[in-house]
Amino acid sequence: MKKLITAIDFSKCSLHALEYSINLANTVEADVEMVWIDTHHDSDSDLTVVNRELRMEIKKQFEELIERYSGNLKTGELNFKIRKGKVYQEVANQAKYDDASMIIAGSHGVSGYEKFWIGSNAYRIVSSAPCPVITIRLDYAFRPEINRIILPIDSTLETRQKVPYTVRLAKFFNSTINIIGVYSSSVKAIQRKVDQYAEQTALFIHQHGIKVEMDIIEAENITNAIINHAEKTDSDLISIMTEQETSPANLLLGPYAQQMINNSTIPVLTTQAREIQKITSGF
Repeated sequence: MKKLITAIDFSKCSLHALEYSINLANTVEADVEMVWIDTHHDSDSDLTVVNRELRMEIKKQFEELIERYSGNLKTGELNFKIRKGKVYQEVANQAKYDDASMIIAGSHGVSGYEKFWIGSNAYRIVSSAPCPVITIRLDYAFRPEINRIILPIDSTLETRQKVPYTVRLAKFFNSTINIIGVYSSSVKAIQRKVDQYAEQTALFIHQHGIKVEMDIIEAENITNAIINHAEKTDSDLISIMTEQETSPANLLLGPYAQQMINNSTIPVLTTQAREIQKITSGF
């Protein structure tokens, strides 16, 4: 990987995301860039002075983080960038500018902390990002290894676009990928399509030398069922997708992705629906 972007607002959750980023970077041999967004509007000279002082303070805090964490980064570099504008737009813009392989952001879940911007912007960052995003909650005690990845597969064409990126990440950690066939309907034709996509995915993963397991989930609340399965199987990551357009069968897209990001106690890797070539270009 080239570079991992970490959204920082200096809350405990964003620093937890930074620690996760460094751990990930050590395995994939990437640089880590911390990004803070100045959301203030300086319309007169007094506010300009305040903003200048604020940025000086932010720069000082970043320098302290680099001193504290750079020794934990084995091969890559730890640096920072200060941008101005809307949080989710500027995090995405920095990722585009750097051709980043991934963004890591803290997620406070449903409750959130209004004092900081990470929690309220986590899903917007995911929706705007030009690359895959991992969201992680403060209460998740991650391990150095990603041993097990949950990979839900539904009946939509887009569902398999996350597979190449997930496989490449799994190769770095020698992970097991647990495919979850998601029955979002009782219609047998739709269920057969899920089975077909899941089997194709399993073959693709197996051909790349990754250990694969397969299960089927049929539940009223698919999101909760997947999270419960991930917790029961002691999994380290859930890989899903999101996009703007949704249909009744797209239980892992749109608002369901938001539910997963908000409710999952386990880190969530989210990939935008687009051409597979673009998804894999970061590796």
